[in-house]
Amino acid sequence: MSFKKIAVFGVGLIGGSFALALKRQSACAEVVGVGRRRETLEQAQRLGLIDRIAADIADAVNGADLILVAAPVAQTGALLDAISPYLQPGTVITDAGSTKSDVVAAARAALGDKIAQFVPGHPIAGREQSGPEAALADLYVGKKVVLTPLPENPPLLVEKVASAWRQCGALIQQLTAQEHDAVFAAVSHLPHLLAYALVDDIAARPDADRLFQYAASGFRDFTRIAGSSPEMWRDIALANRRALLAELDAYLVQVTQLRNFLDKNNGVALEALFGRAQHARQAWITAIESAEQQRPYEQGGD
Repeated sequence: MSFKKIAVFGVGLIGGSFALALKRQSACAEVVGVGRRRETLEQAQRLGLIDRIAADIADAVNGADLILVAAPVAQTGALLDAISPYLQPGTVITDAGSTKSDVVAAARAALGDKIAQFVPGHPIAGREQSGPEAALADLYVGKKVVLTPLPENPPLLVEKVASAWRQCGALIQQLTAQEHDAVFAAVSHLPHLLAYALVDDIAARPDADRLFQYAASGFRDFTRIAGSSPEMWRDIALANRRALLAELDAYLVQVTQLRNFLDKNNGVALEALFGRAQHARQAWITAIESAEQQRPYEQGGD
């Protein structure tokens, strides 16, 4: 499926990589960009991520086959509200937000009887860098994109969104919005909170400079995601607050157990826990490597 015009709201890492991938595949005739800062849009145009900067929202939406909202989740409702008056039949909107229940609620409020044209999505790919300069044409190759279709979505529009992501090299999967938020609270949102908290804790100590001087690859790897956008992760944490609180509570139980093992000098219990974690991680890495060795089309797309 090819597109005549795609409008990207937010031309940083996620939106810029989406646009660049489709342009490299010659999958669209024109990509227009919309954003809060003119200089960011001009940079995206210089880098070849977009063909032109939209004059306004009406210009961006007019004639678009597909609209991607790739902005912090807290901005989604306002953007959809601004898009709604200009939304034409046949145009599909999707998003790249890391939470889905709040986005669906915002979309219903903003789009009203046009809600069928909104297909929620979440690409599971990223880097700690942000902005147009961080965009990569192959960012999504072999990576999952989770769609959380609504009951109102016509299959043709869901397939249109899936097709765009497949042409970026992505593998399409589907969850409900509630399933999505529960899963990613555990495997994405909680790790980000822990990484931010550890770096903040070390940085606040009187001997922080000395501690950072000796921090090496283990600390670097564990805290890599603390280099991500604070604004974006603030919005994600608050949007998925209930699921994330449940995951924090479960993690506190685990940390308390670790402390008890250390306090009791229980090496057997520590080694058993470490062994279970090592085995689980090795199995997960093996599964990832096996999937990445296959071409996306060989895995059936969805």
